[in-house]
Amino acid sequence: MKTLIVYYSLEGNTKWAAEMLAEKLGADTLRLVPVAAYPDKGFKKFLFGGKSAVMKETPELEPYEVDITKYEQVVLATPVWAGTLAPPLRTFIQKEDLSGKRLALVASSMGGSPGRTFDNLKALLGVTEDVPTLSLKDPKSHPSPANDAALAEFCDKLT
Repeated sequence: MKTLIVYYSLEGNTKWAAEMLAEKLGADTLRLVPVAAYPDKGFKKFLFGGKSAVMKETPELEPYEVDITKYEQVVLATPVWAGTLAPPLRTFIQKEDLSGKRLALVASSMGGSPGRTFDNLKALLGVTEDVPTLSLKDPKSHPSPANDAALAEFCDKLT
């Protein structure tokens, strides 16, 4: 099954997860890059990123070339911002037609549960059935056997 992993990553944790998944699944990746970069340090990182997530903003993205019709499966990967998905992923979902695709969701966080993030993603996608989900805690910054096991189990569900 031809798989595309679409991700946004500010600090590299979600990028790490997307790259590991792509390697294990033989998938293609699409990195979303907002035209106006988010601050990546200090208080501004949390203020601007959190506000953007809570306000459900849809930032303009750098152009990308991908033909969604060539993929049967799309994995959407996001960091957890203010308990929800990062705005660049929201822009992608609203722009692209993902109907008829097998979907899977990935969330990386520094702690806490990504349950609300997955609920918000499913609502935005209009998905009512269960989809495979993967939750990782600081996978790049703090490698752990728990993350490795969760990643392997997730890949098994997608193949």
